[in-house]
Amino acid sequence: MSFGDPNNPYGQQPPQGQPGYPQQAPQGVPPQYGYPQQPPQGAVPQYGYPQQQTPPPPYGAYPPPGMPGMPGTGMPPLAHWGLRVGASLLDGLIIAGPMYALGFIDLATSDNPDEPGVLFLIGVLYAIGMSFFQLYKEGTTGQSMGKKIVGISLHREADGRTLGFGMAFVRKLAHALDSFSCYVGWLWPLWDAKKQTFADKVCSTVVIKVNSNG
Repeated sequence: MSFGDPNNPYGQQPPQGQPGYPQQAPQGVPPQYGYPQQPPQGAVPQYGYPQQQTPPPPYGAYPPPGMPGMPGTGMPPLAHWGLRVGASLLDGLIIAGPMYALGFIDLATSDNPDEPGVLFLIGVLYAIGMSFFQLYKEGTTGQSMGKKIVGISLHREADGRTLGFGMAFVRKLAHALDSFSCYVGWLWPLWDAKKQTFADKVCSTVVIKVNSNG
């Protein structure tokens, strides 16, 4: 009579804990060598344990301090006054240029110069629509057309995110403070450490460079 296992001819299960047989860690006993181990709760991960990595900063946030190519504060280079003026002039030209052009054409071809013609009204509607479109682009992307041309962008000072259309509209209204102060607010970026106008300070916004031009 033959059996498949000469060391266990009667087919009996070996008792737990005997040498030479697979062992399981008893309940309530700390795991020892040979048992799968898991790090205790609250313990600092060591070699051999899966370690959690620090999640990356959210999109649009300023880089951490000390990142190569950025100032120590973590904020990108601020746009100087000349770039901001250039962007404003370009935006004004884009908005008002076609309106005045259509107005002059309308005036030259109209039989009654005292009454606005169709071309002038089209120019006014274009200027209104383009103004809101510029605000939408500035709020959602940080750049109006003029800002995109000169390479600057508008962001929240706290985290570098874009403002959104609503806050961009509020900031546009806040520029009244720059004018009511005898236009000193428009010149404030010339000597301000953060190159902010009064409207920027009220709305906690900054204008930064997004390329090396300028």
